[in-house]
Amino acid sequence: MSTYSARPLTALARTNDPKTMLRRFLALDAVVTTGNGLAYAVASGPLGRFLGVDAGLLLGLGVFLTLYGAGVGYLAARKSPPTLPVRGVIEANAAWAVLSVVALVAWLSPSTAGAVWISLQAVAVGGFAAVQYAALRAARY
Repeated sequence: MSTYSARPLTALARTNDPKTMLRRFLALDAVVTTGNGLAYAVASGPLGRFLGVDAGLLLGLGVFLTLYGAGVGYLAARKSPPTLPVRGVIEANAAWAVLSVVALVAWLSPSTAGAVWISLQAVAVGGFAAVQYAALRAARY
């Protein structure tokens, strides 16, 4: 990665150290993912009605996301996160973003709020994958 292309990432992460940058992006992912998971698990009924998504599906996703977010948080807490699990997080985030769009188009019939939420979530998770990938490359793992 060139110095110029790394500038937006360093501004976003507020550090020039690639490992710290990666850890911060992982930590932010962990907080958002765990928060989403807890909300889905605890309020699957009301959220399901609001989003137009099956409450059972939200409950299952909530449990999964809470555990996944905790795992990402564990990686973020490591001084030097191991490359293979970080690549797994990046790939999982990319897959989640793509599958969210596919589910929205081919499988789910959410409310308008649900369609907006799923789309925003796909963009956010895809963004996590992109900045984590860039930070991993900058760290030259």
